[in-house]
Amino acid sequence: MNARKPLIAANWKMYKTPAMAKEFVAAFLPLVQGHTRDEIVLCPPFVDIATVVAATHGTHIHVGGQNMHWQEEGAFTGETSAAMLVAAGCTHVILGHSERRHLFGETDETVNKKLHTALKHKLTPIVCVGELLDEREAGKTEEVLLRQTAAGLANVAPEQARRIVIAYEPVWAIGTGKTATPEMAAEAHLMIRTQVAHSLGREIADRMRILYGGSVKPENTPILLNQPEIDGALVGGASLDPQSFAKIVLYGAV
Repeated sequence: MNARKPLIAANWKMYKTPAMAKEFVAAFLPLVQGHTRDEIVLCPPFVDIATVVAATHGTHIHVGGQNMHWQEEGAFTGETSAAMLVAAGCTHVILGHSERRHLFGETDETVNKKLHTALKHKLTPIVCVGELLDEREAGKTEEVLLRQTAAGLANVAPEQARRIVIAYEPVWAIGTGKTATPEMAAEAHLMIRTQVAHSLGREIADRMRILYGGSVKPENTPILLNQPEIDGALVGGASLDPQSFAKIVLYGAV
């Protein structure tokens, strides 16, 4: 029996002004009112966080940042600290998203530094791992996933790890309309869970939620999230529309 509470997270990327974010929440909340099966997290751009926190106050919706720096503070123009996210009302943070890795040069080492800082500030980190198309075609999927997972969790004590969430992003499926088959996704999730067990022990691995994050849409959500190894979704484009994201959250709900 899978006792892991599913987590559905919306990654709005660089979309929506504060006014648009407020409109989204106003339309979204009635659609998911009373839905407690899943943990729901909205991750808006930094300038929208205050608006979304205020709009979701008193509800079961959580708010997360899309990134953060590992330093507590300093001369890091354009960056945001963990303490700033917490003070703004965030409870979660996405770390190591494929776009951060491949467009902005983030590495396994910097993702690990951010993870430790997020844990220190009691944030729930959603740590992203995943392979590129050429890596999958070269048969390196397992190698990439094991390396990124092991490096991301480096020097994390088992007692710290209970808050950590991992998101599997097949990079070749993000924004392309392609989706890993349920079997491919489940296989990748099992690889990740195996590495978590190696790094932190079987008990932690069995409890850790591993999300799927590759072109998740309302129509493919049920078959993906009914895989026993998949504990939720990190949703990009389909999370920008309140009706679309609500359908993903409510998949299979009576």
